[in-house]
Amino acid sequence: EKVEEKISETFFYNYEDICSRPFVTEDSGIPIDLLTLTHSFGYDCTRSVNLLPMDSHTLMYIAGNQVVVLDLKTKSQSYLRSSSGGGIGFITAHPTKQYFAVGEKGKKPNLIIYDYPSLRPYRILRGGTEEAYVFGDFNSAGTLLASVGSSPDYMLTIWDWKQEKIVLKSKAFSQDVFKVTFSADNEEQLTTSGSGHISACKLCHIAKKLNLLTLYTFSCKYLYIAIDVMFSWKEATHVISGTEWGNLLLWEGGLIKAELCRAGRKPCHSGPVSHVVLDEGELVTVGKDGFIRVWNFETIDAADSVDDAGLLEVEPMNELHVGRKVSLSFMSKVHDCGQPVWYAQDTNGAIWKLDLTFSNMTRDPECLYTFHSGRIEAMSVSPVTYLLATTALDRTVRIYDFIGNSQLSEIKFKQGGTALTWAPRVVNPKGGLIAVGFEDGVVRIIEVYDPKGLPALAGHTNIENAEINLKQAFKPHAAAVTALAYERNGDVLATGSKDKTVFFFAVEDEYKPIGFICVPGPVQALQWSPPSHVKSTLLILCENGFALQVPAPVPEEHDTVSTYQLKNLSTQYFHFYSIKSRIKVKNSPLEEEIALREKKKQEKEKAKLERIKQQQEMGKETEEEEPEEEPEEEPLPPLYIPEEPSPILCGFYSTPGKFWLSLGGYDSGFLYHCEFSNDHQEDPENRKDEPFEVIPIEDTDNNPIHQISFCTSRLLMFCGMQNGALRVYPLQDQDLSVNTLKAYWSFNVHDNDYGQIRGICSSYDNRFLITCGGDGNIFTFNILSPDDVHKELKAEIPSPRSGLEKEEATEDIEDPNAYNIEELKQKKEHERIMKEAEEKKNKKREELIALRHEFLFLLQKNQELPKHMQLHRKVHL
Repeated sequence: EKVEEKISETFFYNYEDICSRPFVTEDSGIPIDLLTLTHSFGYDCTRSVNLLPMDSHTLMYIAGNQVVVLDLKTKSQSYLRSSSGGGIGFITAHPTKQYFAVGEKGKKPNLIIYDYPSLRPYRILRGGTEEAYVFGDFNSAGTLLASVGSSPDYMLTIWDWKQEKIVLKSKAFSQDVFKVTFSADNEEQLTTSGSGHISACKLCHIAKKLNLLTLYTFSCKYLYIAIDVMFSWKEATHVISGTEWGNLLLWEGGLIKAELCRAGRKPCHSGPVSHVVLDEGELVTVGKDGFIRVWNFETIDAADSVDDAGLLEVEPMNELHVGRKVSLSFMSKVHDCGQPVWYAQDTNGAIWKLDLTFSNMTRDPECLYTFHSGRIEAMSVSPVTYLLATTALDRTVRIYDFIGNSQLSEIKFKQGGTALTWAPRVVNPKGGLIAVGFEDGVVRIIEVYDPKGLPALAGHTNIENAEINLKQAFKPHAAAVTALAYERNGDVLATGSKDKTVFFFAVEDEYKPIGFICVPGPVQALQWSPPSHVKSTLLILCENGFALQVPAPVPEEHDTVSTYQLKNLSTQYFHFYSIKSRIKVKNSPLEEEIALREKKKQEKEKAKLERIKQQQEMGKETEEEEPEEEPEEEPLPPLYIPEEPSPILCGFYSTPGKFWLSLGGYDSGFLYHCEFSNDHQEDPENRKDEPFEVIPIEDTDNNPIHQISFCTSRLLMFCGMQNGALRVYPLQDQDLSVNTLKAYWSFNVHDNDYGQIRGICSSYDNRFLITCGGDGNIFTFNILSPDDVHKELKAEIPSPRSGLEKEEATEDIEDPNAYNIEELKQKKEHERIMKEAEEKKNKKREELIALRHEFLFLLQKNQELPKHMQLHRKVHL
């Protein structure tokens, strides 16, 4: 028998050899360290299990293509890159915490075991799944590792991980599988769970091979996502799972034995049960309602007295309410000086430290960090210092110091933020003003200041780093605000919305409405012409393929007595017409086929003319030839034009009247150079405008550019991609062309599946680049080299306005159904018209009353006359 070589216990891989690196075009001369990751500000808290405490001062979590290793004592971060650049699916710790496993995403991804605390790669497990790992679990002895893959294979793999061997490989289930766990008291039992099913399996030795025997499959169509919340014991035939309605289900032998609730049929949790864990003989449940409850496991295990509805009433032994507006999804335990400490993941954007000892010495829940929850909607950097502002649908606006790597302040509103821009220096030289757009159509002007600059009240000291004050709130739109842009001189603020309008405001100490225009589609982006252009114009990009150009409106020129709608603002339209099909034909064998057919036709025509010429020379009469029957040619495929126009993702001015566009959908893969024409058609919908120049962009057919930004010198063009990658094109002070966009630097930083880059911008001095994505992550990068460390650099928080402390709090617009500016104007106009009409009616009524009085007076006089002189009431004329 062949003796297999065993991997040495002391063998380690070299991290530098396996981690993914940036892609750089060959022979381009672009340095590989063009950008270096310096800090991660976000947290993907909506990911189901994204918190791994290794000891009392180290937490790990996944951030896009990195595992962040966070030191709680020093607040410093270190990073482990994915080896494929395809993202990370899960992280899990070995029972001894001496190792941890990182399951990756991408084509035939790796599952890497790292040593802790050295963070050196210890083992690389290959061939366990096709596309991505979704979950992994070590057995309690730590000798085996079970992993489960995503679609299309949902592969369950058992590993002898120390020898990098697959012990067993089996298709887990035909639907989404979220979780695989070893049984709590029998290491030969496995339980997988996913969409509407739990499957209990047993490892069996058959003919010296390990096989998987499915004992039971519990199916329930009502348990869609909650079935990833379970654990099993007793030969894997006993399972407890959470539910979306807050109760617990006790399964036995493939059937639901009991549904557990609290006394009085109250649910165990008010909302979904997100995590179930067996800890030292006690059952601990974690709820989205912010409660952690501890139950007597023996009572549940012995449960049999059930009422007619199948409910079993059980009261928790202890409970902890972590806080209001807390939505816990997962927690994990470590020991600190022999005492158990729990760390919990809050999907509302926080990491908590919890004490579950339930004694008189129990500490209150401690919120260690707060973050945005969900995708980052918008971000902007200060024009004067190293401050960053972000907003999201979690209704917060946050301010970060990206040189000190800290969050300085946050402010919460009633609605989610959807757009944000920092006011330029011409508007506010101190750099303290930010305009924020919200999902209900409200725009708020907020100011950031250093409270230490305010006079301190008696007995109080201002110790906060930065404070945010609401300066003004107004509602120009009836739907979400999607874009905000200050005119280059700082005189006008333009706001765009999903309600297909663009509103203009005069920028003064208090912003005053100038008026609005209607556009053919929901607004995607707004950009004012740069100072190099003579005229100040606004480029409006709509989602549905329209681009418009309008001049900056002058308030005095527009009559806004009855409406704010600007009717006479000259508007140029561009309605994008797809030419990708034509480009593809031009660059494909079809083009050769068309040319060949044309050549054949010309040759036949030439031969015909030759024959006629010869007949004429010989003096013969030219006979009319019968046309030859030509073999029927296969018809050429028609050019494809998408029925629904491709969405415009982003764009920017090149020269006056000309602009570049990046599109999604069918038309992705190119940058299109477009120009506004002077022909004014009545209906913009009927226009078919084609770009006059196209630049193919490598690898963007299914991965379009969503964000484009430039450093202030325009030497570098930064692109944010749909798959979360960051690209940099060195322009060398040139205009965009096929040659300037050939060479590029690219790095996968955000999650490849849902981490589409939502914002990308460089600091005011071009030393740093910041990106934010759909995965809730915010990354800062050093531009050029990490050796260029600027120790002396510091973020300067703007000083407060004089008299700010005496001002009354600004009245906010809290009602999402409040009238917008135009609706208010129309309401007032309607009230004015009604008032005028009422006044006219009253005047007429008074006239009628006067006439009636006069008539009665005449009647009386008539009565007083002698009978023969009286006029009859009925007079026949």
